Amino acid sequence: MISTREYNTAVKEYSRNIFRYVFKCIKDEDEAKDIVQECYLKLWTWRTNVNPDKIKYWLFTTAHNTMLNHLKKSSKVVPMEGLSNIDPFVVPNDGFDLKGLIDKSLDLLPQMQKTIIILRDLEGYNYNEIGEMLELSESQVKVYLFRARQKMKESLKDLNKYYENN
Repeated sequence: MISTREYNTAVKEYSRNIFRYVFKCIKDEDEAKDIVQECYLKLWTWRTNVNPDKIKYWLFTTAHNTMLNHLKKSSKVVPMEGLSNIDPFVVPNDGFDLKGLIDKSLDLLPQMQKTIIILRDLEGYNYNEIGEMLELSESQVKVYLFRARQKMKESLKDLNKYYENN
């Protein structure tokens, strides 16, 4: 069971990281804040069932699942077969923006691969922590991460060729 003190400590320690993770995935500040609040509401509601040593993993797992449910409800999930109609090379005409290109490449990944890239490369979690958060084995995390990096590498190469020719 989680005490009030442990709950408050969790809010102070993890809310920024959870917000950053959710915001990076959905790119909507207000919705990200709502999801973080919903996670903490769920934590308080389920506090008698959550192991105090696993609060961080419970919160990230809840944030991930809440975010996926939110995306499904708001119809922001684009089926993979629909991506063929999207031109991945269209970038705003405000000059070369490496961060924008990387974000565009990240957005082309399937949600699970995108999530793992964000948690590993941007948030700095290790394979075991990511596995616990997403309920995957460590080897599954490594496979998803490898495939995500390969896809991003290929899409960045394609973007580079596109800009060299235009």
